[in-house]
Formats: sequence, structure tokens, C-alpha cells
Amino acid sequence: MSLPTSMKALVIEGKGGPDVLQLRDVPVPAPGAGEVLIKVAAAGVNRPDVLQRQGNYPAPKGHSELPGLEVAGVVAALGNGVDRFSVGDSVLALTPGGGYAEYAAAPAVCCIRKPDTLSFTDAAAIPETFFTVWHNVFERGALKASETFLVHGGTSGIGVTAIQLAKAFGARVITTVGSDEKCAAARALGADIAINYRSQDFSEVVKAETGKRGVDVILDMVGGDYIDKNIRALADDGRLVNIAYQKGSTATIDFIRVMLKRLTITGSTLRIRSNDVKGGIARALEEKVIPLVASGQIKIPVDSTFPLARAADAHARIESSEHIGKIVLTI
Repeated sequence: MSLPTSMKALVIEGKGGPDVLQLRDVPVPAPGAGEVLIKVAAAGVNRPDVLQRQGNYPAPKGHSELPGLEVAGVVAALGNGVDRFSVGDSVLALTPGGGYAEYAAAPAVCCIRKPDTLSFTDAAAIPETFFTVWHNVFERGALKASETFLVHGGTSGIGVTAIQLAKAFGARVITTVGSDEKCAAARALGADIAINYRSQDFSEVVKAETGKRGVDVILDMVGGDYIDKNIRALADDGRLVNIAYQKGSTATIDFIRVMLKRLTITGSTLRIRSNDVKGGIARALEEKVIPLVASGQIKIPVDSTFPLARAADAHARIESSEHIGKIVLTI
């Protein structure tokens, strides 16, 4: 496959609103050792991209400063030492950055072969959310079959993934969303209980729906005053996993509840983890989850797609919080 020397890519010029995303000509990256170069067909849009655009989530040192943490496309070139893939293979990949472009480099260990049953658009909506949910809900949170799971933001990209994975592996699922329409969408994806947080106190609903026992695992990206409410909503030996803090990363809590209920409070960020860690998550997904996606048991809800040149509109859509499912850029 012959490669051009330049490509179209979204560059963050300054920091601020969606308008700082500008389409520019930049050099095509060369894949380093252990990397593949992907001719991008589609790229997922995620909240961390918004934070990076605002200047609050810089790219890790040594990685592309272009936004975009997940792509799907065709392998165009191989770096030294790559033997898992060949040029021409269709893949989906978690990238450390650079996904909003016609070509993107990604560690080969963070790539997964695209099932033939999936479009490139659907495939691009998988890596960031599936890697995040698998690691935080099943590895850090240790969710088990028959346990009760609460995920906030049930119609976000993370939420639609967490609901389906938790149900697929035998958990009872409760979620919070911001409208009655979103409640219906969450239930359609498998949520047993959907709570409209604008009209209901989720901690009170959880208490009522669990016979005052509480839930076993909570996945939270809200933070702020939700942190104390989450602790109150957990059952004995419950686990709280935080992956973002839309309402702030600080809170005042009474740790006597943590002690008396023997709670575990944990959290993680994905982008700064080593390729070994990310590769381990990728292999777990290949074995346990991708077959369920390929068969259609787990759906990939795509809210909307935008061409690369309209990335600013895609960012405005995700910031509106009106979306249900993933937002994807098509190249």
C-alpha cells in the first residue's frame, strides 16, 4: 500500500470551544517499533477529547497531540517487531492520540481484528468505552453474576456499554439518566431500572429497589456530591469505581460508612496506562466480549456521525449531553 506524505487531520489551535478544532494538512505519522499505521475509516468522539480541546487533558509526553483515542480502519504499514497483523487487515484500535486524522499510529497490542459483521463506524465506537468499562467494572470493580450494578450516565458512550456488558455477564443493572426518553432507551438496552435524576433521588430509589441493601458495584463519572450519595447507596463490601468527575473531584464524606460497610473506593484513567496493561485488556475483550458483539448480542448504539471536517459539530453534540450512544467521525 503506497502512502502519502501528508494527510488531513484535526489540529487543536489554542484551547477553548469546538471552534479551536481546525482541519489542517499535517505529515503522515510513521509507525514506531511495535506499532501499526492505520488508514482511518472512522474515529470515535469521547469526553476526554473535549477536555483535551479545553486544555484540561494534555496528551502524554511523546504521543500525538492530535485528539482522538479510538479508530477503526485498515492497516497501512507495520512498525518493527509487529507480527500480529498484516497490511490490509481491518482493525479497531485504542490510540494514545491522533485518531482525528486520515492516518493514525497505534500500538499493535491495542488493536483488535474487526469482526466482519461490524461496520467501520460501529467498530470505531468500541475501543475507548469497552476498554474502560471492562477494566473498571470487571477487573477493578470485580462485578459478578447475580450482583447489582449501578452506572451513572446510562445513555453516554460509557453507559450504553456498561449496561450491556453487565447484563451479558449476569448482573442486575440500575442506571441514572437525565430524561424519561433516556430512561426508555436505557431499559431498551437491558437496564432493569432507569432513574431520571432530574425528578428522582437515585440513592433513595436504590434503597427502595434493593430492600435497603444497596448495590454491589457503582461506576461513576459524575463525582462531586454524587460521591457521598454513592457511598450511601453501596451494599456491604460494595465497590465504588470513579473514572471521571464532571461535577468535581473533591467531596466531604464520612469514612465511618466506608469502614462499617467494608467498602472499596477505587478509580483509574486509561490513557496514561502502559501498553502492557492496555494489551491485557484488549486480549480479555477479544476472548470474552468481541464474540458477543460480532453475534449481535451486544449492540453498538451510534447516536450520530459527522464527517471529519465537522468535528466541531460533533463536539457540540457531545457537550449538549443530548446524545444517546456514541458519536463518530467518518473519514
